[in-house]
Amino acid sequence: MPDRLQHSAGASLELTRRSGALCYAYILRCDDDTFYAGWTNDLRKRMKAHNEGRGGRYTRARRPVELVHYEEFASKSEAMSREQAIKKMTRAAKRRLIESASLSL
Repeated sequence: MPDRLQHSAGASLELTRRSGALCYAYILRCDDDTFYAGWTNDLRKRMKAHNEGRGGRYTRARRPVELVHYEEFASKSEAMSREQAIKKMTRAAKRRLIESASLSL
């Protein structure tokens, strides 16, 4: 598994840009308490898009959304692979991921 940084449960978007672009896999909690997983290279912009109804079709009708977990990757392919792995997780597994990462902060 690639090295990654994890942030969860109310993790602020105080992101620092390092040399080289970062990509992110993330989990949102929707207004109906469901989870949505995605990937992006700009979390702030993507969160704004989701909350303005320009994000994923799934989140459009479930606003507002809250960022509850994200992981940083050095490449788009790593972030996309992690997104797919998260989407395959059960709800309980996603919840454990969110909780375990927030405990390690």
